[in-house]
Amino acid sequence: MNEKEKMLNGLLYDANYDKLLFEERIKCKSLCYKYNNLPPEKTEERKALLKQLLGSVKNNYHMEQPFQCDYGYNISLGENFYSNHNLIILDPGKVEFGDNVFIGPNCGFYTAEHPTDAETRNQGLEYAKPIKVGNNVWFGGNVVVLGGVTIGDNTVIGAGSIVTKDIPSNVIAVGSPCKVIKQIK
Repeated sequence: MNEKEKMLNGLLYDANYDKLLFEERIKCKSLCYKYNNLPPEKTEERKALLKQLLGSVKNNYHMEQPFQCDYGYNISLGENFYSNHNLIILDPGKVEFGDNVFIGPNCGFYTAEHPTDAETRNQGLEYAKPIKVGNNVWFGGNVVVLGGVTIGDNTVIGAGSIVTKDIPSNVIAVGSPCKVIKQIK
């Protein structure tokens, strides 16, 4: 099994020194650079670049600039996706967004995880856990979602939250770590 296959299967893999993964990240960073440097009014060109960069997109989506990711091909956007400025998705693992997802500014979705053992970590090894976001989810500004998290449908994640565990459907959740504070009827 090569390092990319290990990465895609959630196993410990060489993130720093594997040539293929390095080249894929450079290609992705180049597309992000092009995207981020297009004039804002070039909406069709921006959409075309995102289609080229991301794993899958539906018909209606918009990302404010700037946007950064590691690979792109592990990201899927549902219908009516919107993200505000400074979205960062570290996507060695899959990141799936449902329909009608709205993301405030300065949010991050991080599937990359690192060993707590310094010797292993210093070898450039890491692993990735997927993130899955349901339909009709709204993220306030400055939210961080960590790998291995699933967020249910019709949920609001309050500004500044750090989501470390699954959040169910039909709730408002806030805090660090993020916790449910209210059911939505």
